Amino acid sequence: MEELTLAEAFEQQRPRLLMVAARALSSRADAEDAVQEAWLRLARHRGAPIENLAAWLTRVVGRICIDTLRRRTAHAESALEDWETDPIVTEDVEDPQDSVLTADAVGLAMLVVLDSLRPAERLAFVLHDVFAVPFAQIGTIIGTTPEAAKMAASRARRKVQQQPLPTGALRERREVVDAFLAAAREGDFEALLALLDPDVTWHRITSRRRTTGTGAEGVLDAVRRGDPERMRARRVSVDGEPGILVWGPTGRPMGLMACTVAGGRIVALTSIIDPARLARMDLPGPEAP
Repeated sequence: MEELTLAEAFEQQRPRLLMVAARALSSRADAEDAVQEAWLRLARHRGAPIENLAAWLTRVVGRICIDTLRRRTAHAESALEDWETDPIVTEDVEDPQDSVLTADAVGLAMLVVLDSLRPAERLAFVLHDVFAVPFAQIGTIIGTTPEAAKMAASRARRKVQQQPLPTGALRERREVVDAFLAAAREGDFEALLALLDPDVTWHRITSRRRTTGTGAEGVLDAVRRGDPERMRARRVSVDGEPGILVWGPTGRPMGLMACTVAGGRIVALTSIIDPARLARMDLPGPEAP
């Protein structure tokens, strides 16, 4: 195969390879690096002729991804520390397209779940459940048997399925978030408790680390520490779901919360409290349009 023809064949595979790597790594930059490395390996390939280029490239990209995930684990790193796929934040208004998914990227809450998986579990789940790669091929990529690859994907799937999903109409979920904001402004902690699931999970992403807490009291403590006289908060859309954006006295964003509402209560909160990340995001202003 001539180099130009090889390059053209690779370019046909590039979009799919980027999607595989981006879903596996949750970082556009890391995904692009993985795909570029796959091209270099293809260009240097001098072995037996490649009969199925798509499968060969998937295997190579998969191995690069598993190596990257293992390095992160070895160094106690997280995709959240260098997450480039920021959530899409817009005004949360009634729209005929409300039923349409507004963001194809992995959302905040799901990224937290993916980041908790072991490298082999994560890659097996992404390759099989998202891209329908056979377990025989996945086993080769992660260095195990097809049966073990299937078990790894199954463990990951159970963890992902434990992630609470929104229930009820979007209008009702917006009303819950609005009621939460109103109760927080008024310091009505009884109303806040009624709006929070007793086992609500709160993930906090700061510039240095990620922490996770469980229970409504932890959320109430955070509300108590706030100063409603100096802060402005209102509802926005975070990856298509109602969330909360908070600004400080100078009008600078201080925090972004993605809210998961199910059964009329907030069951999960995922917050970005990283000034640098908030500053680079395209966020609505403190005044509603």
